Amino acid sequence: MNWIFDPTLLLFMIPPMILGLWAQARVKSAYARASKVRSRRGLTGVDTARTLLDLEGVNGVRIESTPGFLADHYHPMQRRLRLSEAVYSEDSLAAVGVAAHEAGHAIQHARRYVPMYLRTALVPLTTVGSVLGQIALGFGALLAILGFALGQWMVLAGIAGFAVVFLFSLVTLPVEFNASRRARAALVEHGLVDPDEMTEVKSVLDAAALTYVASTVAVLGVLLQLLYIYNRSRD
Repeated sequence: MNWIFDPTLLLFMIPPMILGLWAQARVKSAYARASKVRSRRGLTGVDTARTLLDLEGVNGVRIESTPGFLADHYHPMQRRLRLSEAVYSEDSLAAVGVAAHEAGHAIQHARRYVPMYLRTALVPLTTVGSVLGQIALGFGALLAILGFALGQWMVLAGIAGFAVVFLFSLVTLPVEFNASRRARAALVEHGLVDPDEMTEVKSVLDAAALTYVASTVAVLGVLLQLLYIYNRSRD
């Protein structure tokens, strides 16, 4: 049972944690810097999102304000584009960049971008898989360590569950990168930002993209932990 303290497990935990903290710090830093720079055209987040959707011919999407810091998201099933309060009302380049990114998701939906549809389809399975993985890391791992067959089966179920979560994370990467690419291209094409303003906008979008990479690495770390625990419990 001493293998539970095996330092190998730390290799699956610490690097993803450090990467995640670094990614969050970069997002906050980039957003704080860009939030101090006003849009030359006076565009707020809601102005940016609505203008891009109209110019791209995307209809039927409702734009709403939602509480929380960077709680911005697009809900394809409800066709709702929700912007955090600061992004919704501020006329900073940070708000422009974030709103354009979310508009990029709505454009993906309208253009039937396949990875986005795949990610949406995986959401229910991902929710179940995450729960199975957390149970396996806790109760299942303990039972497996104590030599109970039930514990091994629980860990195995957790592995299957987190494999789905990892697949969801992998699919999320091209969805997020593509939304940012669409956002940058649309902002320039429609003249909503000047080329020199794009530097700040790009820094926010690039930092946000890094958080998704960190999230994928974190999910992989949990999956590797479960695989390691399962293999060791069989020794």
